[in-house]
Amino acid sequence: MHQGMKDLNELNREVDEYTRGAMLRFGQHESGNDTTGKHVLSLSNYLNAEYYGEITLGTPPQKFRVIFDTGSSNFWVTSQRCSWFNIACWLHNTYKSKLSSSYRKNGTAIELRYVSGAMTGFLSNDVLNMGGVEIYNQTFAEAVREPGLAFVFARFDGVLGLAFPRLSVLNVTPPFFNMIQQNDIPGVFSFYLNRDLDAPRGGELVFGGYDKKLINEDELHYIKISNDTYWQFKMDKVITNNKDVVSCAKGCQAFADTGTSLIIGPVKDVDKINAAIGGIPIAGLSVVECHRIEYLPPITFVIDGKEYVLNGQDYILKVSSFLQTACISGFMGINLPMAAWILGDVFLGKYYSVFDIDNKRIGFAPLKSTKITNKM
Repeated sequence: MHQGMKDLNELNREVDEYTRGAMLRFGQHESGNDTTGKHVLSLSNYLNAEYYGEITLGTPPQKFRVIFDTGSSNFWVTSQRCSWFNIACWLHNTYKSKLSSSYRKNGTAIELRYVSGAMTGFLSNDVLNMGGVEIYNQTFAEAVREPGLAFVFARFDGVLGLAFPRLSVLNVTPPFFNMIQQNDIPGVFSFYLNRDLDAPRGGELVFGGYDKKLINEDELHYIKISNDTYWQFKMDKVITNNKDVVSCAKGCQAFADTGTSLIIGPVKDVDKINAAIGGIPIAGLSVVECHRIEYLPPITFVIDGKEYVLNGQDYILKVSSFLQTACISGFMGINLPMAAWILGDVFLGKYYSVFDIDNKRIGFAPLKSTKITNKM
C-alpha cells in the first residue's frame, strides 16, 4: 500500500474515503467459474478503492475483514489490547486472544512503517482460515496502534501481505507460504478486481491457481519478476495518445500492488500524463471535466513487449457529494526509488492478475467482459 492524497475542498471526506486504499503501503464464488480444486475467497469492493475479504482467526473462529496486499508481507489485525483512546478499536473487529483455545503467546514487539504512519503491536500465533483452508500456528501481529487516521474509517480490520518472505519484518512467514507448506497447494494465487460498483460481488482471490472462466488462457501473458522480494518486474515504457512516450523510454521497474488504489509514477511523468488528458491541478489532485471521459486518450503500458491499454473510463474516478461530482485522474505522482511505478487497482481492475511463486513470474490477461461503474 502507498501514499494518499490531499483533501479536495468540499469533497474532502469523499475523496479521502476513495483514496484510503492508496494511503498505506503497504465465501463462495459464482456458479460456473472454473476453480475446481482451488480455494476461492470472495472480495468486497468499497468505492473501487478497497478490496477486502473475510478470514478467521482462532478457535472458535473470530471473523475479520482484511486487505490482501501484494505490496507487503506481514499480516496484522486490530487487537483487543489496543489503547482505549485508539478510536479505530471502537470501529473494527478486534482479536481477542483470551477467547481462543488455539492461541499461542509470542509477545515480540513489531512496528510496520507506512507513509501515513506506523502500525505498532506485538506478535501472536493462532489458527488462520482463509479461503476455507486452515493454516496452523500462523504468526501475525496484534495491532495496538494503526497507520494514520484513514484506518479509523476503513472498512477492513487489517492487512494480509502476499509478497515474499524476504520482505517480511522480523522474518515472519507470510500466510500463503504456510498454506503452501501445510496443505500441498500450488504456489499460485490470482486476483479478479471488479470495477462495477453495482455488481453483487467485488471480485475474487483464488489460492492454488486461477479462474479459467474469467479469461482466455491464450491471452494470459507471463513476465518474469525481478527478484523474490516484491512482485516487481521490468516495464518497457508508458505511452499516451498511442505515440508519445512519457516514461520508461529505456525501461524501468514496476510493482503489481493490490494494496494501492491508484497508479503511481514519477512526478514529472505523471504530470505529462495528466496534462495529456487535460487534467486541472486542484489541491494535489488532477481533475477533468466529467463529460469528457469517453473522449480521453488511451494510456498504454508496454510490458515485455505487450501493450496493456487503459481508456478514460478505466483511469478516471468519480467522486460525488452534495449534488457535486469531481472526476479525478487515477494517476498519482510520487518519486520512488529507481523511478519505479506502482500498478495499483486502477490497472489491476482492468487486467486479471496471476501471481506465480513457483515459477517466479506474474501474469496479466484481459477479462472476458468488463463493466466499469466509476461513479461514487
